[in-house]
Amino acid sequence: MPETTKSLPQRLRSRMEPWLGRLFHLYWRFARGMTLGVRAVVLDSESRVFLVLHSYVAGWHLPGGGVEVGESLPDSLKRELWEEGRIELVGEPVLHGVFFNSHVSIRDHVAVYVVRQYLQDRLPEPNREIAACGFFAADDLPEDTTPGTRLRIAEVLMGKPPLATWR
Repeated sequence: MPETTKSLPQRLRSRMEPWLGRLFHLYWRFARGMTLGVRAVVLDSESRVFLVLHSYVAGWHLPGGGVEVGESLPDSLKRELWEEGRIELVGEPVLHGVFFNSHVSIRDHVAVYVVRQYLQDRLPEPNREIAACGFFAADDLPEDTTPGTRLRIAEVLMGKPPLATWR
């Protein structure tokens, strides 16, 4: 989308995003030796994938976020899915892989799970963190779906071999 057609919040986010990312990772560098996140490829009965559009970072992403100190990967996944999608796990998620996310930081890793058994009473309303969310067919993803998100979806749904890096 050309800069001139973006709304004021989108333009501010585009300008602030690189600086905020650097600031957060500078903090995490001293607060933690390594950063670890979780994401999920949540699939509905039609194999559509659930994606979120954050208010603070560009592009559509798999739901997920950072693993808190003292939190297990499954607990983090459960918390993030509820916070971002009102998704409640009812079956065991399957670990798809752990990926080195070097474009964020030399210390960042993301564990990706495949989730097929869940309950969702409704889509969440937009809030401070999640601007939009929804289920999308793999061949009809939003235009600004991130490259790493597209790779994970292709690996899970199309059997492409997983890469060791996020993108």
